[in-house]
Amino acid sequence: MLNVTLRALLLGWVACQFVPSIAMAAAERRPLTAEDINAVREISDPQVSPDGQWVAYVVRTADPVKDKGNSHIWMSSWDGKQSVQLTNSDDSESSPRWSPDGKYLGFLTARGEDDPPEQVWLLDRQGGEAKPLTGFNGDVVDFEWSPDGKKLALIVSDEDPRKQRGADKDKTPAPIVIDRFYFKEDGTGYLGTQRRHLYVFDVATRKADNLTPDRFDESMPRWSPDGSRIAFYSNRNEDPDRNNEFGLYTIEPRAGASATLVTRFQGDTGDSSWMSAPSWRPDGRELAFVTAGDPKLIYYSVHNLAVVAATGGTSRIVTKTLDRNVIQPHWSADGKAIYFLLEDDRNQVLSRLNVANGKIDRLLDGRRETTDYDLGSKGRIAVLDSTVDSPDAVYAFDGKQTRVLSHHNDEWLASVQLATTEEISFPSKDGTRVSGFVVKPAGYVAGQRYPTLLWIHGGPVSQYANSFTLPWQIFASQGYVIVSANPRGSSGRGEAFTTAIYKDWGGKDSEDVLGAVDYVVQQGIADPNRLGVGGWSYGGILTNVVIAKDTRFKSATSGASISNVLAGYGTDMYIREYEMELGLPWKNLDTYLHNSYAFLHADRIKTPTLFLCGEQDFNVPLLNSEQMYQALRSLGVPTQLIIYPGEHHGIRKPTYLKDRMQRYLDWHGKYLNPPHT
Repeated sequence: MLNVTLRALLLGWVACQFVPSIAMAAAERRPLTAEDINAVREISDPQVSPDGQWVAYVVRTADPVKDKGNSHIWMSSWDGKQSVQLTNSDDSESSPRWSPDGKYLGFLTARGEDDPPEQVWLLDRQGGEAKPLTGFNGDVVDFEWSPDGKKLALIVSDEDPRKQRGADKDKTPAPIVIDRFYFKEDGTGYLGTQRRHLYVFDVATRKADNLTPDRFDESMPRWSPDGSRIAFYSNRNEDPDRNNEFGLYTIEPRAGASATLVTRFQGDTGDSSWMSAPSWRPDGRELAFVTAGDPKLIYYSVHNLAVVAATGGTSRIVTKTLDRNVIQPHWSADGKAIYFLLEDDRNQVLSRLNVANGKIDRLLDGRRETTDYDLGSKGRIAVLDSTVDSPDAVYAFDGKQTRVLSHHNDEWLASVQLATTEEISFPSKDGTRVSGFVVKPAGYVAGQRYPTLLWIHGGPVSQYANSFTLPWQIFASQGYVIVSANPRGSSGRGEAFTTAIYKDWGGKDSEDVLGAVDYVVQQGIADPNRLGVGGWSYGGILTNVVIAKDTRFKSATSGASISNVLAGYGTDMYIREYEMELGLPWKNLDTYLHNSYAFLHADRIKTPTLFLCGEQDFNVPLLNSEQMYQALRSLGVPTQLIIYPGEHHGIRKPTYLKDRMQRYLDWHGKYLNPPHT
């Protein structure tokens, strides 16, 4: 193989090691502005090469010319001495996956004109341009190499007949016919009859066989160690739209093979990120996977690590006494342990379970959020890790200490003034201890009171962690103190803490976040006369409740929120969750009204409020923000509604991200008038 640096020069690739200027003086560092919301590069998906010498990963940057995010694949040497950009097209690339012999790197991309579907492309490490491997009419959404490198297991979507390309773009679209119970999904749109199937693809002949041609969706394929079977997930109930009961199946990689049910478990087909691919024990005898508990608890349930015989049978929960969420299980090479990520009160850490005695070791403990990892040879582990002072970066971990491999944000970090993020703990109204954070501007002076923003996380089942939170830093650079809590309903504190808001949105959690404000006021940090509040998604929902219950806030920003829960039934993507948690509106009207507090008590709101939402948000649709905007406009409370054209629940277009950040600053600045640092 050619020397990597020489090959990079010959092929025109960009070989670059980001080394910041040494010890930039604090006086030269600048405050952050709304512009910085697009400055941080997003790092994801680390993958260790088979020989353990390289780690491939994805870097997403904002393209100011085309006004979009663009993702490309990089790799860094294990010793950290070289970083090489492998792809640099006008289109994004993702999901780098090494062939077992290390000669090729496969990835997903939708390169070409006329908006083609995503396909697998191959990059030959000996040199040359990347070339397309698959050519399906639908998107390839996931793939994995077989152990011998001769085949791929693929999840491929059926072609959507409603998607018009080429000359068809000028034709009048056909009517959209809806006949499914779960009929819409954010980012996807209205759901038709298209499904995602498991294919096996021969790399040499390029022949593809659909192993699961039926009317079900399959996901997360994983080859057995000997290549004789593929494990995957599928909900094969009579009407899979109505529940989250999945099956873990295995199937032989040949046309006409029948899938074998290994076990059933509670999963999630919504926008949850906790679903994790199954992992084979190296001897092929068992599979590890993640399962939820009581189906009625939906996403409030703790997610446990389970193990089941590959031939089928009753699974055993191996983290039940932990009472914490776990994700991403991987068997160790010797089959004696299972690695996973453990979420626990403001942190998420790489951990390992000793299968023989059940002992759990936290391999990377402390104030951090590890969001991804990959096991390599020779005990090498690549981790994706973040702290309050550093955005996500790829690290080499040898079991004892970490060493940073990616440096894409170093130069930016060296140029800006960062605020200090501290952990806090305080009592809520009923005495329950609540965890959170307070962010103090650079140059903070003890004893001086600051305009303060209560910032509320979404979910509700998620948590603020010891990771880099860019909006907090931008707010702090403009003179604000930020206080954030993980109220009841948040994850990281066990199932009882999470389910405390079940059927009671805005109840105990509103008391908890208001307790955070009380705490920073009592500590002499927050100016009680200059308080603001904001959040997105459930953070916006709870913002609406807070300003309906407490009039001391002088400004509020509510993003993608809902307050009239009756309006959500049938108009957003959570139909299963509504019926499991709140029941049917015509049978449980009181429950729906109880959870619509902010809308039904809008006349108590005195806080000037800015509402924002994506035009095509199917998660928490625009109509909900329109209702709250209309209510405050009718009441004469200062308000505006900002609609981002074409955007879904997560705003992604760089100009809109900057616009939203600037509007936050302008709205709160208008009513709180913070001193700029």
